[in-house]
Formats: sequence, C-alpha cells, structure tokens
Amino acid sequence: MLPARADRNVLLTALRARKLDQTLTANLSVPDPHDEQAIGSTGLPLLDARLGGGLPRGHLSEIVGPRSSGRTSLLLHVIAAATARGELVALVDGLDMLDVASAEAAGADLARLLWIRGRVVTNPGFCRDLNQRAMEQAIKALGLVLQAGNFGLVILDVGDAPHDAVRRLPFTTWLRLQRMVEGSQTICVLAGNEPMSRSSAGLSISLQPSSAGRAGRFGGPLFDGLDLEARVTRARIHGVDSAALPLSTRASRHV
Repeated sequence: MLPARADRNVLLTALRARKLDQTLTANLSVPDPHDEQAIGSTGLPLLDARLGGGLPRGHLSEIVGPRSSGRTSLLLHVIAAATARGELVALVDGLDMLDVASAEAAGADLARLLWIRGRVVTNPGFCRDLNQRAMEQAIKALGLVLQAGNFGLVILDVGDAPHDAVRRLPFTTWLRLQRMVEGSQTICVLAGNEPMSRSSAGLSISLQPSSAGRAGRFGGPLFDGLDLEARVTRARIHGVDSAALPLSTRASRHV
C-alpha cells in the first residue's frame, strides 16, 4: 500500500490533469472560521430557511435516512447547487451507486464533479473483512480529498452499507475528519442510513418519506423526485426542530 503522502500526490496530479487544482480557491474568498454565516445552499429554499441559509462550511454535517427516504435525491440537489455556484464537488461513493443520468437531470455539472467509486458489498455474507477494508478505504479517500483543499463540497455516501461496517469504524475517525475540515471553505456531508459522526457533526438532517406522498415520482425513465419530511438536529444546540419540514425534491429541468 502506498503511504498517505504518495496517495495525496496521486490525487493532486489527477486534479491538475483536469485543471481542477486551483479553481475553488481562486473564486472564493477565505471566510472567518468563526463566521456562522459561512454556508452553502442545499438547492431547496424551504430547507435552507430551516437551516439558516444552508449547510455550514468547515463542519461535518449529515444527511441520514432509510432507503427511499429521499436521501439520494437531496444529495443530488446539494451537488447541483454547489456546481451552480461554480464550486468543485467530490463524491466518495462507497457503494458505487451514483446514477449519472439522474445527477444530470437534477442540474449537476459533471465537469465539476470528482466521483470516487467504492466497492462495499450490501449483502456481506462472508465478506465482513472485505467490507471493513472497503469502508476504511472510503474514509481514507475522503481524508485525502479534504486535505487537497480545493472543493466547496465533499460528500461521503455510504447509504445502504452494512450496519456493522459503519459501526466498526472508531469514533476518532469522525474527530479526525472534523479537524481536517474545521475552519475551511468546504462543506463536508456524510450520508447514510443512520447518524455516523455523533456529536462532532455540524448538523444532521434526518429524512423520511412524507405521509402525504410516500410514492416517488418519475418523469419518463428517470427518477423525478420524492415528497419527504426533514428534521434538523444541531450539535451546538443539542436539540431537534420540533416540527417535520415537508419538502419536495422534484428534479428541475435543464435544457
């Protein structure tokens, strides 16, 4: 296995090859690390209003919910909003689940997306150790991307990963990642079936299908969005928003 320094050099070389190594830092001013208004829109005005403007930069945040809760649909909106702002996005896709056509339909600029594809097995069987190694590699990739420092949004998506593979990660994993992102311009989002980063998260958005519209909506061959409900937990406040926020993640159409 290559040392971390060599892995980081490989990543930076790949970024330079695509001319992505200076774009973000050239376009964004450096925020005050204590400025609570250093945020990025999720692409959904109602959710932004509940969050105080959007997702905080320089913190770990979470988007969690079971399958068909709208988690992936919301992630695509967040990616599209970031690329629309001219930012670079890195997606560490733990299970290699990204549907590129749906991402484009949601408005994501794929030229600004670094897609790191993982290989966790959803039905582990006798592959427990394999899943654990794959999860550790995904975390390592996330750390390397955060160290590169050129991304406005970095996502680790391990939705539907085996429960045990996530739970076996040491708590210090999340503390280390929080130190990497703290004070930076980067929005770091962890996406999964359940909370992962515990008290080190900036905030957690918990999703479930809306009782008024549990069925997903489809437009032609592509998934078109979900009606869902979101609840927000803020680590610094240690509280949950009292009411569920109804949202629709119907993909916007782009010509």
